[in-house]
Amino acid sequence: QVQLVESGGGLVQVGGSLRLSCAASGRTFSDYYMGWFRQAPGKEREYVSTISLNGGRSYYADSVKGRFTISRDNAKNTVYLQMNSLKPEDTAVYYCAAGVSGTSPYSYDYRYWGQGTQVTVSS
Repeated sequence: QVQLVESGGGLVQVGGSLRLSCAASGRTFSDYYMGWFRQAPGKEREYVSTISLNGGRSYYADSVKGRFTISRDNAKNTVYLQMNSLKPEDTAVYYCAAGVSGTSPYSYDYRYWGQGTQVTVSS
């Protein structure tokens, strides 16, 4: 079992920044590919970003490319999502997820999920 706990969400104005954190426990963190997904009200959960086991490779959805940065610290068992230049359409509950199927953009490839953290961008 892997337990994931997100933090860092909140209310921010358009153009602002937030840094989400996801702390993992239970298994060897560096054995898991990590991803961030989000779900806005009335919409399906969507892919945001993923990162490789050692953090050397990262991938992003087109909608966040150039604005968001994913990183991980395996010594601290934590993955981060730095979000800059936030837009109203970034408003969603953000989830981190852990899996072993590579840097997949598909939610079904991730076995473990956090409870989510709310991000609200006001205009």
